[in-house]
Amino acid sequence: MNLSGIVAVSGKPGLWKALAQNKTGFVLESLDAQKTKLIANLSTAKLAALDEITLFSNDEDIKLVDVFERMKGAKNIPDAKTDGKKLREFFREVAPDHDEEKVYSSDIKKVISWFQILKPLPIFEEADPTQAPAPVAEEPVAEAVTAEPEAEPAAPKAKAKKATKKAE
Repeated sequence: MNLSGIVAVSGKPGLWKALAQNKTGFVLESLDAQKTKLIANLSTAKLAALDEITLFSNDEDIKLVDVFERMKGAKNIPDAKTDGKKLREFFREVAPDHDEEKVYSSDIKKVISWFQILKPLPIFEEADPTQAPAPVAEEPVAEAVTAEPEAEPAAPKAKAKKATKKAE
């Protein structure tokens, strides 16, 4: 899942794709059907890149990308407007070691609504370009090794003469 360039803007619903950056902020486009454009000023708006968001857990923080990957394999994903108890039960399945005291039901609703926005998009199935592709096992090919003649050390260059002005 390639989430680079996808951001959440505080105070604005939905997710946004960063199109360009100017000296005061970012030019964003909504990921919904309307494709609304927005200029987010960095001094007033808070942007959160989805590929950098983590959730509190009992051990180490859980990356949002990992939660989305587990949600891909989940059978029944509840609607974001479902009861908080059902959302919490579902979240225990996809992120079993999340810290239940620090991750609120509003956070779970947000994660599920973001997943529903991203699911139909092509970036949902794209591979993450920051991760190295899985190594492919290949048979080692024997190469003929030839000894190259050693290069002779170059002779030191002569010092350049100083340029003198001609008398007019």
